[in-house]
Amino acid sequence: MLKIAFHPIYKHHLPNGHRFPMLKYELLPQQLLHEGSCSPNNFFEPSLPNDEHILAVHDESYYRDLINLDLDKSAARKIGFPLSGELIERERIIADGTIKGCEFALEHGVAMNIAGGTHHAYSNRAEAFCLLNDQAIGARYLQQHHLAKQILIVDLDVHQGNGTAEIFQDDPTVFTFSMHGKGNYPFKKETSDLDISLEKDTTDETYLSILKKTLPELLEKVQPDFIFYLCGVDVLASDKLGTLAMSLEGCKERDRYVLQTCFDAKIPVQCSMGGGYSPDIKIIVEAHANTFRLAQDIYA
Repeated sequence: MLKIAFHPIYKHHLPNGHRFPMLKYELLPQQLLHEGSCSPNNFFEPSLPNDEHILAVHDESYYRDLINLDLDKSAARKIGFPLSGELIERERIIADGTIKGCEFALEHGVAMNIAGGTHHAYSNRAEAFCLLNDQAIGARYLQQHHLAKQILIVDLDVHQGNGTAEIFQDDPTVFTFSMHGKGNYPFKKETSDLDISLEKDTTDETYLSILKKTLPELLEKVQPDFIFYLCGVDVLASDKLGTLAMSLEGCKERDRYVLQTCFDAKIPVQCSMGGGYSPDIKIIVEAHANTFRLAQDIYA
């Protein structure tokens, strides 16, 4: 059974006019339930994780400053959200959703997190709506509990996974692959194990051709026993923070290909949603919902 992490705290209150579409975290599970793609049994509610799981990835001094709301003004400004205790609680619960999702993926082949994909969070600092790197935390959890040895992170958000690249920069047991817009944030990029930078207005055909050549080669090279998939929908042409030109159907085919590849290879995969900033919230929800629909179909 497909298990999906969701908690009401995912939809965090923001000031009026804030550019982050927090409403999608409420609308997406509602849509999946309304249309019958998912049932209440598919969802589980994460909680606060053990601090040791977070500290396996993040510097203790940074994490304590977060918990104590003691970041300096410059560091707090880089988050992009007003700093609050509820925000920190939210980030911790999102990380727990991914940790528990790893266990469900081992059992069922796949698991999803309605939120997550916080790949701009470094080991020692927050950036761009990302405070704790949920998939990095999940990767370390698997390794420390001897549930996986060799891990592949497939980051297909339109923005490079700079925090993830930094966290695992000297670790051969976690291979980081990021395919992103060349002209997108972050403008000073880190070095992943494999970075593919795409030109402005890259279309479905070009994007999918590159992906379908690259992913099988990575499975052969890395030989992962677990995959994390960051399936941001900010690759869409309509996205106000993206530079690519993909259609809804192209984004859906991207997800279908990645999930089918994991299924065929019998490699468990945990999926976190990542970015999506189209002006029309219905487009964001539909693009994300496609990922869940595909997982239900492929892993039925």
